[in-house]
Amino acid sequence: MPDSHASNTASIPVESTATGAAASPASSTAPHAAGSDIAPVSERAATTASAATSAAAWLQAWLEGWLLGLYRFDKYRGHTRSSASVEMIVRPADWPELSLRQLEETRETARIRAEGAMLARDLVNEPPDALNPERFAARVQSHFAGTPVRIRVYKGQELAEREMNGLLAVGAGSKHAPALIELLYDGGSPDLPLLALVGKGVTFDMGGMNVKTGRDISDARMDMGGAAAVIGALDILVRQRAAVRVAALIAVADNLPDARALLPSSVIRYPNGLAVQVANTDGEGRLILADALLHAAKLGAAEAIDIATLTGNVGQALGLGIAAILGDDGMSRELVDIGERNGERLWPMPLMDEYEAELRSDYADLRNVGTSGMAGAIIAALFIRKFVDPSMKWVHIDMAGTVQYKREVSYSAAGATGYGARLLADYAICRSSPGGQ
Repeated sequence: MPDSHASNTASIPVESTATGAAASPASSTAPHAAGSDIAPVSERAATTASAATSAAAWLQAWLEGWLLGLYRFDKYRGHTRSSASVEMIVRPADWPELSLRQLEETRETARIRAEGAMLARDLVNEPPDALNPERFAARVQSHFAGTPVRIRVYKGQELAEREMNGLLAVGAGSKHAPALIELLYDGGSPDLPLLALVGKGVTFDMGGMNVKTGRDISDARMDMGGAAAVIGALDILVRQRAAVRVAALIAVADNLPDARALLPSSVIRYPNGLAVQVANTDGEGRLILADALLHAAKLGAAEAIDIATLTGNVGQALGLGIAAILGDDGMSRELVDIGERNGERLWPMPLMDEYEAELRSDYADLRNVGTSGMAGAIIAALFIRKFVDPSMKWVHIDMAGTVQYKREVSYSAAGATGYGARLLADYAICRSSPGGQ
C-alpha cells in the first residue's frame, strides 16, 4: 500500500549486538533527527512517564524526525536528482529500558507515521498536470485498494442528486470534474462514535473569476494540503490497524476561470436551506467544505474536523510554524495538546459571534467572504459553522501557513510539510482509547 516517496531510501534494522551507528542520544554519527519540532517533544517524553514509555516515545520521535529529514521530492528532476541509501542501526544496548520487541514495535510505528506524513507531502508537491481532481481520486482509490477501507467517489450526476452544489459550482471552470471522495474505515467496535475527517482538496487554485495574480503562483497547486493531511492520517490509521471508526471526506476540485466558471454575485443553494452569495470566487474552499460537512452529518458522524489551506490571513497572524484551530473547546484543547507533543502545533482562535454580521448578504442568506476584509480566518470559520449539524462536535483547522517550507531547513527539504497527517491520526487514536471520549 505505501507509495514511493523520497529519492533517498532509508532502513532501520534493529541489531541484537551493540555494533553499527546507533539511534541513541549519545550517537555522534546519527543524523539530525527532529529539528526544532521534535527535540522538545523528546525531552518532555523523557521526564513525564515510566522509563520504558518515555524511552519509546523518545526513540519514536527521533526516528520520525530522522526519516522526515531524509525526504526529497525529486521524481521530476533529471541530472540534478540525488539518490542515496541510508541505514541507521538501532542498538538494544543503547536502549536498556526497552526489550527487543519494544524496539521493533517502536521502529515500525515511527516508520508508518513518517510514511503517512510523506504520503501527504507527495500529494501536495505534485504539479497540477499530474494531480487534477480525477487523478487525485484515482490515486486515492489505488492507494487504499486491498485494505479494509470502503471507497466511494461521488461525481457528476451523483453530486447533483445529493445537492452538493458547492463542488459543482467551484469546479465548473475546469475540464476535470469535481468529486467528493468518501473513505470509510471501521477498525473498531460499532459502539465507537464516528469521527469525520474533512479535507479541502483544491488541486489548483487560480481564484476562479477573481483571478490570482503574481510572478509565480506555483504554490496554487498546494491548496489541497488539508485533503493530503486526511489521506496521510488515514494511511497511518489503516497500517497501524487502529481501533477507530473514521469517515475521511475529500472535497476535490479545480478553481479556474473559464466561460463556464462560477461568477461573482452568483447564488449557491445548499440542502440545509441556506443560499450563499458568492461575493468572491477565491473564497472557494469554504463552499466545498460545506458540502462535505453536510455529508458527514448524513453519515452519522459524532465529531468532525475539517482541515484546509483556507486563508492567507492565518499566515499573517500566526506565521509559518503554527496553524489555527477554531470550534469546540474540548476538541480544540485535545488537539492543541497533541500538536505540542508531536510538533504539528495549533493555536486556538475565537469564534466571535458578533463577526457574523460580516456575512450578511443583500439578497441571499449569507455571503462567502466578509465585507471588511478583516479577521478573515475567523469569518471563514463562522461561515463553515453554518453547515455543521448541531448533532456534531466540530473544529476547523486553517493550515494555510503550515502547508510548506519556503526553503530547506535542517529537518526538511523545501516544499510540502505533510502537516496534519500525524495530528489527525493521533487524535483519532486518543479518542478511541479508554477514557478518550
